[in-house]
Amino acid sequence: MWFFVIGDLIIFGVYFVAYVYYRGQDTDLFLRSQARLNLDIGVVNTLVLLTSSLLVALGVTAVRTGRTADALRLITAALVCGAAFPVLKAFEYVPEIVRGMTPGTNLFFTFYFVMTGLHLCHVLLGLVILSFVVRSLRTSSTPKTSFVETAATYWHMVDVLWLILFALLYVMR
Repeated sequence: MWFFVIGDLIIFGVYFVAYVYYRGQDTDLFLRSQARLNLDIGVVNTLVLLTSSLLVALGVTAVRTGRTADALRLITAALVCGAAFPVLKAFEYVPEIVRGMTPGTNLFFTFYFVMTGLHLCHVLLGLVILSFVVRSLRTSSTPKTSFVETAATYWHMVDVLWLILFALLYVMR
């Protein structure tokens, strides 16, 4: 998992560096385009993922201390919070696309849709992984702590990536 996480961080790191470089080449275009994003949904998505990561961390602690029922409840709650992210992203993407903001609109929206779309794919994979953790917690009286920890590592990476995306795309002026 660490190999996968580090690889993903490197790939996203290249996107982040390219984004900052091209933003520096045409700051006005990037600022005008950025102003068209829905900051409210971006903030809610950030809160949803941070809450989900907190619940996953608490779930890992519960598994480590043998409190499987608590871990199940916490990881399930994390899964529900995480599932809100793609729903909110759809509520963000659809109006943007309807208003004509697509990856072909300009370089900002190319970066925006590629990076947030790739991140969305990671969120969806993370939700699948958390679903397997929930299943494991439901069916095993002694769940594998390492499995829960590995899933948590991936989920926290997804969260870190979103924090950087949120800062770059929505906040940085």
